[in-house]
Formats: sequence, C-alpha cells, structure tokens
Amino acid sequence: MAVEVGKANEATIMLTSGASGRVSALFSLRVLRSLWLLLNAFLLLFLLPFRGRRRMAQEKSNEKEAEKVKMVERKGTFLRVPAKMVPWKSLVDQEVAARRALAIRRVLQDDDKETVREFSCFGTSRGDTMFTQSWTPATTKVRGLVFILHGLNEHSGRYNDFAKKLNASGLKVYGMDWIGHGGSDGLHAYVPSLDDAVSDMKQFLSKILAENRGLKCFCFGHSTGAALVLKASLDPKVSARISGVVLTSPAVGVQPAHPIFTALAPVVSFLMPRFQFSAANKEGVTVSRDPNVLLAKYSDPLVFTGAIRVRTGYEILRITAYLQQKLSSFTMPFLVLHGTDDAVTDPEASKKLYAEALSTDKNIKLYDGLLHDLLFEPEREEIMKEIIVWLSQRL
Repeated sequence: MAVEVGKANEATIMLTSGASGRVSALFSLRVLRSLWLLLNAFLLLFLLPFRGRRRMAQEKSNEKEAEKVKMVERKGTFLRVPAKMVPWKSLVDQEVAARRALAIRRVLQDDDKETVREFSCFGTSRGDTMFTQSWTPATTKVRGLVFILHGLNEHSGRYNDFAKKLNASGLKVYGMDWIGHGGSDGLHAYVPSLDDAVSDMKQFLSKILAENRGLKCFCFGHSTGAALVLKASLDPKVSARISGVVLTSPAVGVQPAHPIFTALAPVVSFLMPRFQFSAANKEGVTVSRDPNVLLAKYSDPLVFTGAIRVRTGYEILRITAYLQQKLSSFTMPFLVLHGTDDAVTDPEASKKLYAEALSTDKNIKLYDGLLHDLLFEPEREEIMKEIIVWLSQRL
C-alpha cells in the first residue's frame, strides 16, 4: 500500500462551471427562504384541497404552457401547433432523439486510424434505452478492458482522448451514458434513481464480459460516476468479475451547507422532482484551470448546463451517505486520484476511503492545487499516465 502526493504547477483559475457539483448550491442558505415559501405555497394551494388528485394538478400545470407553441418538423415542413397538443413525454422523446443522433454522429465521424470506435444501445428492464460506445485498438493486441462511467451532467464521449490513450496501451474501452445523460433515454440531467444507474451499469458490464471472455476488466468512474462504480463493486457478484477500479474525484463526500437541507431534500424531491433552482447557476464552481477545456465543455449540447434538478441532487446526497457507511466494506483493488483544490467533491472523503477500505491493494494520489475534472486539467497527460501504469501493472 502506498500513499503518494503529486504536485502540479500553479495556474490561474479561469471561468466557472455552472453545471457540475452544484449540490451545495442547490441547498445554499440563499435558496432556503425561496424554498420555504415555495413549499408552503405548494402545500396550501395543491396538497390540501386536491390530495389524491396529483395527476390532475400536473395536467393543469402543463396547460399553463398552452400559449407557447412548439415547432414540429414533418416531411421537410414546419407546423405550428399548441403546446398542449404535444404531450410532455413526446417533447422529452424528441430531445432524447436529438441527443442520441448527435452522439451517434460523433462516433461515426471519428476517423482515427489507430482506433475502431463504435456505438450500440441496449434496453433496460424499465424499458429505457441506454447509449453505449466502445474504442478498440486497431493495431495493438487487446490485453484488457476498461469500463468508463462519466460524471454528472456530462457523457461518455468526453472521455474520447482518454480512451484512445488506453487503446495505445492495449486496453479496449467501453463507455455508457447513464439515464438522463448523453445519448441515453430520460429528461436531460434528471436522475429519478441512481440505483437504476447502478443496475444499468451491472447489466452492461455483464454484456462486456460475455463478449470478451478471458480478459481482465477494470472500471473507471469520475465524480458521481465513481460513486456508481463504488456502489456496484460492493456487490460480490460484481467484485468477483472485475480486477480493480480507478476513481477520479469520487463523490464520496458531498454535503449541503446546513443539516436542515438534508431533511428537506426528500420532501422537495418527492413533490417537485424535476424542479430546477435557477439560483444554483450563480453558484458555479470552477472544475478546470484550462479555459479551452471549459469552453469546449459548456458549448457541448450533450453537456447539461442548467440548474441541477431537485431529485438528481437528492439522489447524489443519498448515494454519498450510503457510501460513507460502507467504506470499510470495500475490498477491491483501487486507485483514487483527487485534486486538493476540488470544490465539488471533498478530497478528505477520498482520504477517508483510502484509510477505511479493507482492500489490500489500494493507492491514493493527491494533486496539489488541481480542481475537479482531473482528466481535463493542464496536467492531464501526467494523470493519464499514472492511471495507465497502475492498470498495466495489474493485467
């Protein structure tokens, strides 16, 4: 076992995220007054007089948008129709179709001669369709597998450069967009249950292993994706089939500003699960010190840049609380990497994971001054090399 601390050159912090890591912003003190007034209004106007008629209330709420019109493309022409004639689910389906088409187009347009990039979709037991993609070395013998799970509000395609670095080392890579993200089904950035995302991960992992028998498989997760990897690996059926995990900036420690918000979160997420707090946008946190990376990230249509949805925020609080109670149950070989200046997820929680996990093969690397999106920091080449060396030593 070894604990290492890496140092990075100083750099000026530039731009802000506006999307990642806004759980604290969602439950900030400034939002409390608005939240309390909103709850009282909702209880007085809707719950008491119309209890048991929640569906009717939702339909009336949808009718408030009747004045707006939506553009519906049909046979090359545009028809203007009232919004009430376009079901909410239909609008979400149209948005999903547009996201998926873009994700597919990016895969098909990748003409890298060293990598064979492909996409596929699979159906879940819930009836949702998940978008996945793979990167296979074109000229290098495949020695092992890496399954990538992206973080909140992003998608697997953002890890294209990292996947190709892994390919160059003989590692075939798979990525899955979890529910409500990238090319997968669901309202953008709305996660009704992270347990569903864990189940989807397990299902796709079984497919990967069935197609690549005899090869060792590792899981990589970033931020909330790392939390999904951790929770899945607590299942003995999963831990018996993978050879280790790599975690960058894992969402093991994400806490609201005041304990009262933890108590309110379940209620609000039940009453208004898709609701977004616009104030959260003003509490953006810088996730990288590379301005070009930030511009690329937040101009990407597949990256969600709106305010965090209430249920999504609650689900993150729920999974981090669960993991905090299970750290000593973690026995998989792992490498955890974290920037000391990460303002999204707590580096101290990664230290706690390292200290309490019962794994006999565990490593931690802390990068002085680095922020949340480690693979998109100026020092990303060094970080990718660290990961590849760790993986190669365990093939």
